[in-house]
Formats: sequence, structure tokens, C-alpha cells
Amino acid sequence: MQTKVESPTAQLPQRLEMRNRGMDLDLDWVLGVQANTSAIERRCATLPGRRSLKKDHQAAWLLRAITLIDLTTLAGDDTEARVRRLCAKARQPVRQDILDQLGVTGITTGAICVYHEMVATAVDALNGSGIPVAAVSTGFPAGLTPFHLRLAEIGESVKAGAEEIDIVISRRHVLTGNWQALYDEMQQFRAACGEAHVKAILATGELGTLRNVARASLVCMMAGADFIKTSTGKEGVNATLPVSLVMLRAIRDYHERTGIRVGYKPAGGISKAKDALVYLSLLKDELGDRWLRPDLFRFGASSLLGDIERQLEHHVTGAYSASWRHAAG
Repeated sequence: MQTKVESPTAQLPQRLEMRNRGMDLDLDWVLGVQANTSAIERRCATLPGRRSLKKDHQAAWLLRAITLIDLTTLAGDDTEARVRRLCAKARQPVRQDILDQLGVTGITTGAICVYHEMVATAVDALNGSGIPVAAVSTGFPAGLTPFHLRLAEIGESVKAGAEEIDIVISRRHVLTGNWQALYDEMQQFRAACGEAHVKAILATGELGTLRNVARASLVCMMAGADFIKTSTGKEGVNATLPVSLVMLRAIRDYHERTGIRVGYKPAGGISKAKDALVYLSLLKDELGDRWLRPDLFRFGASSLLGDIERQLEHHVTGAYSASWRHAAG
């Protein structure tokens, strides 16, 4: 029997949200930010059991999650053929027979995310699809190359057609409390991006404390970041629920003071459909429905899509298939 779920692409806003114009660095605001770690961890420990989505409702949320994925390959052995296969998956993220049974059309991933070397290939493979290419930049993942080269890398990726740039901040500025240096760096990255939207990767697993995460989030937004992102995916600890709660509340505070919506991207370690649903429920609780759109939320993931497709097949057939039947590309 055919199952009908609400289309996740219905009434989506024009990509992307209005640019974050930034503001002057407000150190009183930054230094006034605290984080109650035990309370944050207690709240997050309750999240997986608080939401129970079943049947059509779960399928609809999983379809929405697909539209929020930055489908990613950041491996040293990437080839043009691999990137083209990934782009084909971005265009058709779920098998057509499953979509037909769900009654859904026109679904794609939010973006493709690659190293600079693969930007031109991805842009060519996605031509006419409306799917943007995001490039990791600024000496990703460590961010320790000479500063002028980091700026030049941004410019080269934009020139090659990247519409989004994922930059990495200098963690030392956070660890030493040099907020002015972080602000200045982020401003220059933002300027180098031109019309391309910029996602600031905080590498939260290397920042030491949740308070540092909160303060770094605010400083990057003040300097004009369009998104703040948890991780490169290369750290020992990547996206976690406590870090996400802290960053989402920083986004909420920034919006309340400035009227500007900044996007959020958890990345690294989110590989299961059930985990994606927990992150989406947290996002809905903290920021509301407006953030459940690709112009304000992305998952940075490489294997998440395969598990979501597997869950959707179970929804329409009642049986689980082998994971190899849902390859990323």
C-alpha cells in the first residue's frame, strides 16, 4: 500500500537566509557568558527519550533531514569519479521506488562539501540542480597554514564556484582568551568570502570548556559568520548534544539582540537516523520551526544518508535491507 507523507520541500524559503552583517565586538557580552555544564548535561541526557516519532511522522522528519545534509567527502584519496558519484547521490538521495511509495518528489541534499581541489568537479556535476557546493578552507582541518594563504584559499574556492565556505578558526585565540584576535580573523575570512556564505568551524572538541564554546560562538557571529559549525570531523570529539545546546542558545541570544538569524551545522559522528531526529528535536525546541530549513541548518555527514534511506525503505516495506544497498555514491 502506498504511503503518503508531507513533502519536505513544500514552501521552503529562498536559499539562503539574509546575510549576517555582524556587529562591533562586545566584550562585555562575550565575557558575561557562562555555561552550567552539569545542568546542560542533565538536559541533554533526557533528549533521546523525550521524542517518539512513529510511522508517517518519522518518515516525514527523516525526509526533511535529507534536505539538511551537507553530503561530504573529505578523504585524502578523493577522486573526480568519487565526487561525481556523490553529486549524483545528492541529486537523487533516495531510491526512486521508495520515493514513489512515499509520494514524494523533488528531494535533494542541502549541499555537497569537498576540498578545494574538487570544487570545480562538483560544480560541474551539480550544474542545473540548484544544489550548492561548500568548500572546506583556511588550512582545514588544523587551520595552521600562513594566514595570507588561508585567505587566498578562500578566494580560489569562490572563484571555482563554491557558494559556501567552511572555514576553521584558530583555536589558540579561544584557548588564550584573545577574543579580539578571533574577531579580526573571522572578519577577514568573511570579507574574503565575498558573496559566498561562510560557516565558522569552532572545533569544539579542542576548545576545553562549554563556556569557551559559547564565547567563541558569539564572537564569530559578531564578526559576520552566516553559520557556526561544531567540528571538522577530524577531531577526537566532534558534535555532541551538550555542545549543540550551548551553540543553539548562543544563536538564540544573538537573534534576540540583533534580529539576525545565524545557521547551525553539527558535524562529525552523526551517522544514524535516530541521532538526526534527536538533533532536529533539540533544534525545534530551542530555535523553532524556522531553523528546520537548509538555509539555517545542516548536518555535516557522509554516512547519515545511507541509514536514513534504509529506515525509509523499512517504513514502506516492513523489512530492513543491508546497509550496502544504500551506498553514498
